[in-house]
Amino acid sequence: MIAGVCGGLAAYLDVDAVWVRLGAVVLALVIVFAVRARLGTRVETVSVQREDLVQSVVSTGRVIATARIELGTQVAGTVARVLVDEGDRVAAGQLLVQLVDDEARAAAAQPRAVHDEAVARIRQLGITGLPVAEQARRQAEADVVLARNEFQRVSELAAQGFFSAAKLDEAKRNLDSAEARLRSARTQADASRPAGSDHALVVARAEQARRAAEAAAAKLDWTRIAAPVAGIVLKRRAEPGDVAPAGTRLIALGAGALQLALLVDEKNVGWLQVGQRASAVADAYPDKPFEARILRVAPEVDAQRGTVEVKLAIDAPPDFLKPDMTVSGELVVAKRAGVLTLPAEVLRDAAGPQPWVLVARDGLAVRQPVKLGLRGSGRVEVVSGLNAADAVVGPDQTAIADGTRIRAVAPAPPAARKPGLQDGGALSR
Repeated sequence: MIAGVCGGLAAYLDVDAVWVRLGAVVLALVIVFAVRARLGTRVETVSVQREDLVQSVVSTGRVIATARIELGTQVAGTVARVLVDEGDRVAAGQLLVQLVDDEARAAAAQPRAVHDEAVARIRQLGITGLPVAEQARRQAEADVVLARNEFQRVSELAAQGFFSAAKLDEAKRNLDSAEARLRSARTQADASRPAGSDHALVVARAEQARRAAEAAAAKLDWTRIAAPVAGIVLKRRAEPGDVAPAGTRLIALGAGALQLALLVDEKNVGWLQVGQRASAVADAYPDKPFEARILRVAPEVDAQRGTVEVKLAIDAPPDFLKPDMTVSGELVVAKRAGVLTLPAEVLRDAAGPQPWVLVARDGLAVRQPVKLGLRGSGRVEVVSGLNAADAVVGPDQTAIADGTRIRAVAPAPPAARKPGLQDGGALSR
């Protein structure tokens, strides 16, 4: 019995001890909450800093050539050879495509032969034709003088009765014949001179043959598709054996300097000016940035996309850059030195008409409207509303409202930010 009484007493004492311990825990929690209520919620803050700020607009686009030349056939033919591939850089006059030219070569040979023959005839007229004709003329003139003298002599003697009428008639026929030969010799000599009919006829024949030869040579040249200017092959649309009707496009050539064509959100157009510098990277070479500058801002907006095309010149294009490559560009639109800045993520209602922040003042989170200026890479300019070294409630503190008692901790050192197109603070599409 005594044992039972002792056991009951022990059980009673254990229960009492539990309640004592539970009461102590509750008391401790009350004290903690009371302290916290008095000191406030622990929050991390960031400091307003004075620094140089750069505002940029980030957008994407493509590499373009200033000129795109489509090269095709002027005559129907079969492709014999294609001497370039897409991406090849070519020089002015370089042969790109060769068509089968057997018929064109044969057609060009005939007028060249006719022309060469006519030229030889002209040379012959000058070397032998004219001298022979002149010699024949001089001989005919001498024969006329002799025939005229003989006719005069026979006429006088016939009048005296020494010669018959038949003799006189013979002398007259000889004179007429000599004069006819003279006229023919003179005509031939005149025709053989550079201004003569024979010479003119041969010259005309040579000229006609020359034009025919030039036309045939042009058609032969049409079987050769060459680069009119230096550039880069954008498209190859022909293979050996292809039958190409006249007018078929075979090669697309990009010529002139390479440029960038970026599509910028229309809301950022007001920041853009010709001459502003930019940094760009090709998606295929993200670790190789290059410099560019704004050349032209399109005067119209793409209504469907809400974008404006911006052309940028590349002063020193890298060797790897090719037309139609996808690129990203960061356009530097504004710079200010020694301005007050905040991390963009601490702003409340940042897109609204009146952004604000929570400032730690006298143990309270106080709503403070701010006026903003430039927006840089992850940071914004504070034009008014804050002073240097003000402690602003940091990001991810959505539970903290205006008037909340807080216990601000020392701001953590800012994380190192790497400049580049990957930063999220720049204006972008």
